[in-house]
Amino acid sequence: MRIINVKDYEEMSRKAADLIAAQIILNPKSVLGLATGSSPIGTYECLVELNRNGVIDFSHVTTINLDEYYGLDPTHDQSYRYFMNKHLFSRVNINMANTHLPDGKAKDIDAECRRYDDLIESVGGIDLQLLGIGHNGHIGFNEPSDEFIPGTHCVSLSESTINANSRFFKSRDEVPRKAITMGIKAIMQARKVLLIASGEDKKEILKKALFGPITPQVPASILQLHKDLTVITPLDI
Repeated sequence: MRIINVKDYEEMSRKAADLIAAQIILNPKSVLGLATGSSPIGTYECLVELNRNGVIDFSHVTTINLDEYYGLDPTHDQSYRYFMNKHLFSRVNINMANTHLPDGKAKDIDAECRRYDDLIESVGGIDLQLLGIGHNGHIGFNEPSDEFIPGTHCVSLSESTINANSRFFKSRDEVPRKAITMGIKAIMQARKVLLIASGEDKKEILKKALFGPITPQVPASILQLHKDLTVITPLDI
């Protein structure tokens, strides 16, 4: 585990973007695992700038996102497909056919989960996985549980996650109660993992995840076992 302390969110975003950019430069055909939420927005802004300045080229990059709300159409302004298009995909020279998220409108959830796992395997796994961390320690939408679930699966979102995400919707009632999420196996098999976290409200859970017991009640704690984990944070942990 390597922890990089920075002064603020902006520096965290720049350093995270620099690491992702280095991955793309070293391997222009990189498979990037991507995250959504407020944490990576600054990182994506920096990547857009690097692309526009000719530093990095997304034309041969493949992306695989962690998760998607179940029941939301890709055009819904709170779907994660919409988020990724808005903050990154539509602003860089990436082939949209190489950008992947779970299908939140899939009629057969089990088949969709199998398809997503097969997709990850077919591209040779993830070279670099970008992660944030939820207030309850979730990564992707792998919520606190009695076990680590290895494969892509549909999950019922916890009350804390629903409450945290309600700020993005008009009301709490509009927040989807389920999501399709990449499982722990694909995350842990990523060749590199990059975790970013900021905000004092994340300080205690980040400590638990990085230095506490490894337990599915704090899903991010399993990252302690990853062979190449980099954490970038302005938090004093």
